Amino acid sequence: MKIALDAMGGDKAPEVNIVGAREALALYPNIEIIYLVGDKDIIAKECTKHKLTDERIEIVHASQVVEMHESGAKTLRSKRDSSISVATGLVKSGDADAVVSAGNTGAAVANATLKLRTLKGIERAGIASPLPNEHGICNLLDAGANPEAKPEHLVGYAVMGAMYAKHVLGVAHPTVGLMSNGEEDEKGTAFTKATFALLKEIQDSGYAPFKFLGNIEGGDLYETKVDVALTDGFTGNIILKSCEATAKAMSKWLKLEFKRKPMRVLGAAMASGAFKAVKRRSSYEYYGGSPLLGINGTVIIAHGGSSALAMQNAIRGAMEAVEQEVNPHIEELMAQLATEEVSQSE
Repeated sequence: MKIALDAMGGDKAPEVNIVGAREALALYPNIEIIYLVGDKDIIAKECTKHKLTDERIEIVHASQVVEMHESGAKTLRSKRDSSISVATGLVKSGDADAVVSAGNTGAAVANATLKLRTLKGIERAGIASPLPNEHGICNLLDAGANPEAKPEHLVGYAVMGAMYAKHVLGVAHPTVGLMSNGEEDEKGTAFTKATFALLKEIQDSGYAPFKFLGNIEGGDLYETKVDVALTDGFTGNIILKSCEATAKAMSKWLKLEFKRKPMRVLGAAMASGAFKAVKRRSSYEYYGGSPLLGINGTVIIAHGGSSALAMQNAIRGAMEAVEQEVNPHIEELMAQLATEEVSQSE
């Protein structure tokens, strides 16, 4: 297993990327190489500082960095030697099996789409972001790759999300729901109604690799057994960031309230184990990153504020996606659906 890591990507780069790589190498002996892509002098200095001397590390120089505020699409030409561009190029050339980045999401998506292309049958790639719920993990898809999605794009997301849930997360019978403003079939915009009709048609055909639950609402993300929650990238990104902000706000409010009275401080100390368990379950650090599904290669996009632990788990996520061969399963099912569509039209 060979991983290309965008060492310069993220708010806390390159330190957390170097430490995350060090920890991943210690935990996963099947990693053959981790390519640390970025400014070679800076990376070498950080490796020395954090005692990363593993022989499975190889530094690949890239002279540029795509900053978080930059337009990802525009940097395709202006920053061809950026760390994310060079790292993605390693996957294209076959030197790496996957690329991991906590940097500019737009740049990661644009470079992956341009260099690696989409899978056969998939028009647009989508980011699957894990949200913990009462039944396990619900993958919100798309969480920001495709803001102006079409109904047929969401059909692809449904297939990709189901295959990821089945082969990587171990869900035997994946369920899929469509984000809307009500559970009733007639609810939603013209976009969601058209998407609903396509998904219902596929379910009725018997070729769907998932159970379509119909429309779902915000509360279902946490309370219902739904493995994939479908939406366009614009709405999905808003949902994701709202969930993250709510979790941070609740944590802050709890800390403030516990400090108001001595007895509350004692109670908090007694319940520290429960708080740690909830934090572990809800923190993106333990999930690592989000797969960019639909790309002809494995791409993991980590949170911009990722810690070393998050990067370690992002590398783990990349390994799992490659090992479970998600992409061949997606292509096979999309081909089946295309064949079924042709036979029906005849």
